[in-house]
Amino acid sequence: MMVNQYDWDYGTQSVWAGEDRYLLQGATQVPVVHSVSFGYSDIDDWYDVALNKQEGHIYARNTNPTVDAFEEKVRLLENAEAVTSSSTGMSAISNTLFALLSSGDRVVSIKDTYGGTNKIFSEFLPEFNVDVELCDTTDFEAIEREIEKGCDLLYLESPTNPTLKIVDLDRLVTAAKREDALVIVDNTFATPINQHPLALGADLVIHSATKFLGGHADALGGVVCGPKELVDKVYHFREINGSTLDPMSAYLLLRGMKTLDLRLKQQEASALEIAHYLERQPLVEEVFYPGLPSHQGHDIAAQQMEGFGSMLSFSLKGGLDAVREFLPTLNHAHLAANLGAVETIASIPRTSSHVESSAEERKAMGIPEGLIRYSTGVENTEDLIADLDQAFEKLSEKQLEYTNR
Repeated sequence: MMVNQYDWDYGTQSVWAGEDRYLLQGATQVPVVHSVSFGYSDIDDWYDVALNKQEGHIYARNTNPTVDAFEEKVRLLENAEAVTSSSTGMSAISNTLFALLSSGDRVVSIKDTYGGTNKIFSEFLPEFNVDVELCDTTDFEAIEREIEKGCDLLYLESPTNPTLKIVDLDRLVTAAKREDALVIVDNTFATPINQHPLALGADLVIHSATKFLGGHADALGGVVCGPKELVDKVYHFREINGSTLDPMSAYLLLRGMKTLDLRLKQQEASALEIAHYLERQPLVEEVFYPGLPSHQGHDIAAQQMEGFGSMLSFSLKGGLDAVREFLPTLNHAHLAANLGAVETIASIPRTSSHVESSAEERKAMGIPEGLIRYSTGVENTEDLIADLDQAFEKLSEKQLEYTNR
């Protein structure tokens, strides 16, 4: 009897889903298949595989057994009909947009997308005669008005990177469907554990698998899930343009996903406690975390998410100068351009998520120069708070020193 893996709890799916058909000779782990090509003694079988009439693999730029296993696990977690992967999160985003858009199309999106995504909208797509309208992220009425003017594709991200704004997915998906527009949602921050855009009516969901899915900061990857008709178009663009996920990265991402649910529970619990702690700090100007009742999007997040995630950000009084003093004093945080790993990671937009953007562009997006993006790891919560505490104490002493000069 076939077991319905969609009925499993997320934690169980993270460990077991999609692997059984790829286990070989009694192995309990999916193997890494490094072969570039796959041979056939029967020419007709070879031809049928090439035309996707028969299951199999021909060339690793197209498909690979290890990559298939990773894709299948994500597909099941997102409860999607089809899935395809690529070499990075940005390649997943760009493949999808260029596969589905044509000259003369109109895209409606938000100003608070990831910096690389924003550059596609502001620089690359206009070169191909694609009209892009970027709206204030939380002005849903304005977004609806732009959709009504004509929209072929609505692109959303929620929570946003790095200011954790929340987009009302149900409301905006409904508006887009009235115009027969495709809806794509970047679900990287939320993960398949905390949010399911496809269930809210989105057509495609995208992840930078490099982040929470892998969880160990040792493999790049991207993935797209949705109906087969659309995913096949993205896959075809990807296979021809060659941004293939390599099998070793697929294995590392697959291995990392086994602890996704477990990691996120610890990270999320710490993030909420740290967010409350930061709200009490006199040197903090503002805290951005949807789990706080004070957050503008808290009520919407509570409705459309099953958890508030482990990403938060906060701005320091004193701006960039304060950040320069504060960050190097943290002991339990890598200062690096990544997120979603088991280790806590602290970064600033000007060197990570929006390094491609100018200070003026970041300001227009509502990103303060004194903003710190804090990706909460799986460390002991009390240790993380103690680390922040000593860093604030040093910053306070430094600022007092400057004042007394």
